[in-house]
Amino acid sequence: MTASLPFRLARAAVFAVVCVTLSVLAHLLGGGSVAGPVMAGGLLLAFGAAAAASGRERSLAVILPLLAGLQVVLHVLFSLSHTPAVHMAHGHAHQGLAPSTGMLVAHAGAAALIALWLARGEAALWGLLHRSTARLCQVLLVVFPDPVHEPVAVVTAPEPGRPCSVAVAHAAPRRGPPFTQVFAFSS
Repeated sequence: MTASLPFRLARAAVFAVVCVTLSVLAHLLGGGSVAGPVMAGGLLLAFGAAAAASGRERSLAVILPLLAGLQVVLHVLFSLSHTPAVHMAHGHAHQGLAPSTGMLVAHAGAAALIALWLARGEAALWGLLHRSTARLCQVLLVVFPDPVHEPVAVVTAPEPGRPCSVAVAHAAPRRGPPFTQVFAFSS
């Protein structure tokens, strides 16, 4: 089953909002700050990546790499948007492209948990759509049953006349021995 355009856009929007919101919250908890235009750019980036992959049901094997890649891109985007004074004021002294081991573990754990969550939601959503489609078909068959088709009389053209004698034309074809032999065996 493939998704229609409005459904694809809605799924991509949910994915992008979840991805960027959790990334921004984690970045803020880590001592960083995120400017509004940078957050909007991250949202558009995540939406574009998710829209490209939202045509049909996606498994964990597709969601996890997509989410991990977006985590890396969003981390770099958010880290590069800081000024050096903001880094020092919050004790956030690392460079934006070289995160610490703790930050890598946090990003990997968050990506794995969010990917599991989104994959379960994806499976539940598509299961619901399959069941509701099947149920709708059942209801439609009850409301609009197949019309009963009346048999149509088939009129066949007579066979073209064959030349035959009158005796053969009125003979009734039967299986078995001739009638005279039957009386011969029964007496």
